[in-house]
Amino acid sequence: SSASLQILASMPSRTIGRSLGAIISQYCNRTARLRRRSGRPPLQQLCRAARPSLRHYDLESDPSRATLQEKRRLLVKELLSLSPSQCSHMLLTMPLSLAEKRILRRQLSGHRGPVRQRTHGWAPVSPCAWSRVCVSLVSWRHSSAQRLGGLSAGSSPTALPCCSPQGCRGLWYRLLSLLRAAQPGHYALKQIGGRFGSSVLSYFLFLKTLLMLNFFSFFILLAFVVVLQAVYPSASVSPQPFTGLELLTGAGYFTHSLLYYGYYSNATLNDPCSSSPEGSVCPLPAPLLPYNLPLAYLFSVGVSFLVTCILLVYSVSRSFRESVKSSTGDLAIKVFCAWDFKVIQRRSVKLQCENICTQLKELLAERRSRCRSQSRCQCLGHGLVVLLAWLLALAWVSGCVLAVHYLLEHMHMGSGSWQQEAILLVLPLVVSLLNALMPHLFNLLAMWEKQDSPVTQVSVAIFRNLILKVVILSLLCYHWLSRSVICSTEECWETCVGQELYRFMVMDFIFTLLDTLFGELIWRLILEKRLKTKQRPEFDIARNVLELIYGQTLTWLGILFAPLLPAVQMLKLLLLFYIKKTSLLRNCQSPSKPWQASRMSTVFITLLCFPSFLGAAAFLSYTIWSVQPSETCGPFRGLETIYKSGKRWVLVLEKSNPNITWFAWVYQHLLENTCLLFFMSVALIAMIYFNIQVVRGRQRVICLLQEQIANEGEDKLFLMQKLRSVYEQRGG
Repeated sequence: SSASLQILASMPSRTIGRSLGAIISQYCNRTARLRRRSGRPPLQQLCRAARPSLRHYDLESDPSRATLQEKRRLLVKELLSLSPSQCSHMLLTMPLSLAEKRILRRQLSGHRGPVRQRTHGWAPVSPCAWSRVCVSLVSWRHSSAQRLGGLSAGSSPTALPCCSPQGCRGLWYRLLSLLRAAQPGHYALKQIGGRFGSSVLSYFLFLKTLLMLNFFSFFILLAFVVVLQAVYPSASVSPQPFTGLELLTGAGYFTHSLLYYGYYSNATLNDPCSSSPEGSVCPLPAPLLPYNLPLAYLFSVGVSFLVTCILLVYSVSRSFRESVKSSTGDLAIKVFCAWDFKVIQRRSVKLQCENICTQLKELLAERRSRCRSQSRCQCLGHGLVVLLAWLLALAWVSGCVLAVHYLLEHMHMGSGSWQQEAILLVLPLVVSLLNALMPHLFNLLAMWEKQDSPVTQVSVAIFRNLILKVVILSLLCYHWLSRSVICSTEECWETCVGQELYRFMVMDFIFTLLDTLFGELIWRLILEKRLKTKQRPEFDIARNVLELIYGQTLTWLGILFAPLLPAVQMLKLLLLFYIKKTSLLRNCQSPSKPWQASRMSTVFITLLCFPSFLGAAAFLSYTIWSVQPSETCGPFRGLETIYKSGKRWVLVLEKSNPNITWFAWVYQHLLENTCLLFFMSVALIAMIYFNIQVVRGRQRVICLLQEQIANEGEDKLFLMQKLRSVYEQRGG
């Protein structure tokens, strides 16, 4: 009614509490203050006519002193005195309508046009433009010098105006932007998010997280262990000829190389008496700080795990914090506030349109799944189906574990070289085949269950695949620690375990490529050519994410036995990124049930942290503290356990430099104290627990605030009805 419209028009929310003239006056004052803070000459050096007038700087205190046109003209005058970048930023931050901003931009361009026509020198441009002109002039000057025969030895080029500090700074910013654009998949990630949604995008973001974790581990091991061992090579047997099968088996030429544990020595690298024969007296003094390679090997592995733990805990906490944001008001935010008006390129505009449409589909699908309700009989029948599906899945997992155990018990080394190579590949082949086939059987169970929510479907598939991989890896770890691995008498059992893990990683990568080829490319060709349908296979998020977690677990398990295994994992992840991206864009379609992946990203990081990283850390801790290393090779030869190398190094350090005996006390009372390690672990777990509780508390507060906002909306509706009745009574 007209009465309601009159009340709505007079509400403060319709006028934002201020008039247009007040907003323009406020930003006129802000622009003047910004101009006064910029580097301008002092007021005493200017003539009286050139001094700025300060009489109109307080227009907001008395809005009746100037009209809207005068305020706009004064604001344009102040904006002209700023640099183009400051002027553009000021216009972007003004809470004005687009029509008002267009008027201001038109007036600014009208004032700047005649100025540019009157000037014949260099126009004031941005530092980035100066850097582009500088680079083009330098390249033109260099090419001209080459055409003319080059510059003389005594001549020097004249300085260009672009070589100023502002030009160098602009060139540096431009190089930083180019480095950001050179990241793997910088544009591809935006394209994937626009076409397939955040659910598929979460896989590629998770892959980039794994790439970052492996980079830190590889850098630490490379700097403190691998490079130093390459500089001081150990006296080892002559390497075998390279045949090409080493890329699959990891044996042969790679056995006595920096890739595996057995190549590293147990000597002090900077000890001048290390090469003297036994029994002879060395005349040279011992170094003040001996670089003990076994201790460096142990501490590098420990520091890499510590850095990985810190990064994982930070990622988990950040992911929990982002998942707190409820999606109750996201639909209105996406509809009214999602568009970025700074995007002007046609390709970027199209990509942003696809991204917003996909996000709206995800939000609507999630809201639609919440509104569905089932009867008790339907819930009971669905629960029985889910129970039978889980029993079948556990039975299949038990069969796979029994098959792997039988293979481990009855696998023996062959007589010929080709038989040995084939037997080495049997176990990784069988395990990778089971890991590739079982997810498809689990998908058949998911089709039988008919889960309504795609988030629940993906979670169930992830946990079923996780149970399979965790049980098989636990069996393999027990097999490796019991030293029943197939190995020759000349090699360390640690080197054989490293070779076994290398073969598992290579075979997992081969089966991933085969699954991408047959499961996506050939299946898409069959659907299009034979069946004549427009449907394409969907990207299996659960299976692909579990493959990444499985490969990363193999890397963490083998980092003690093969220090260069993170480099192999980095190469594998880079190849997977581009292969999966190409296959996704060419062979797959967007999910039939769109869903948001904000909570699933938290699940991915949590699974990587607790079952994967925690299990690998427990395996390596038991190996370091309890398992006896090889007696003939490796950096820890001749010791009862790997942990004993720390005590030996402390004794050597006390003998070489008696002034640092305090370090022995620190090592004995802090590092060897199991109570301290226990309390540190408890503190870490308590910190994670309290962080989760804080996140849950914030989520409850957000829910209460949203409920309060809904109640205030009902209060407004109630007041509107009362006011309407009052107006009707007065009108009657």
